[in-house]
Amino acid sequence: MGLPRTILRPWYVLGPGHRWPVALKPVYSLLKAIPGTRESALRLGLVTLEEMASALVWAVENPATTVAILDVAQIRVKARLV
Repeated sequence: MGLPRTILRPWYVLGPGHRWPVALKPVYSLLKAIPGTRESALRLGLVTLEEMASALVWAVENPATTVAILDVAQIRVKARLV
């Protein structure tokens, strides 16, 4: 049980001075095309600082009643809702 909480789990947040993983985007595209690695490539995707900040705003405005764990895909969806 424990306290209600929302955990955001991006692999890496791209922002000023933290853009080196952009070089990995072609690798991510390739891994998404391979069925055996698709799930990991999606789970370990990159989010922008803006997406992360928007997802955090969403999490504050919509508090969890139990435990909510948001992966990269869910962070992107929540960022669009703000």
